[in-house]
Amino acid sequence: MKKVFLAAGLIAALAFTGCKDNASEKVKGENVEMAANRDANATAFPKMEFEESEYDFGNIERGTGVEHVFKFKNTGDAPLVIVDATSTCGCTVPSFPEEPIAPGETGELLVKYNGSGMNAVTKIVTVKSNTQKGTETVKITAFVKSEQGPTNNG
Repeated sequence: MKKVFLAAGLIAALAFTGCKDNASEKVKGENVEMAANRDANATAFPKMEFEESEYDFGNIERGTGVEHVFKFKNTGDAPLVIVDATSTCGCTVPSFPEEPIAPGETGELLVKYNGSGMNAVTKIVTVKSNTQKGTETVKITAFVKSEQGPTNNG
């Protein structure tokens, strides 16, 4: 039993005295600098700001295609990357820039609506990107008139 305690004490003594090297001397300065830059950039996000978030096409005839360009600016601190843009309906098709938008630069989101539906119509386009929020939305509205005009029975 004494041999077991002696062996355990010897191993413990070696464990405490075997690490005489100063761990802070083994840290490379360049790695610390890279980590600091990485951490600083982890809080830098792009910010997508639209000039207008809604557009009204007014009165349009049913089946008449219309389109509008929503202009935006990256007012953030990192390049803006748009991943996808979708609408609430297949009748509305958004097109977005595929290349990154640098901080301070502008871009355009083209929204085409095919004029389907009747009466008051509202469509939402959701833009997925690398902003802190992750998504932005724009809205189009229109009043779709019937293809048939008033009849004259007189």
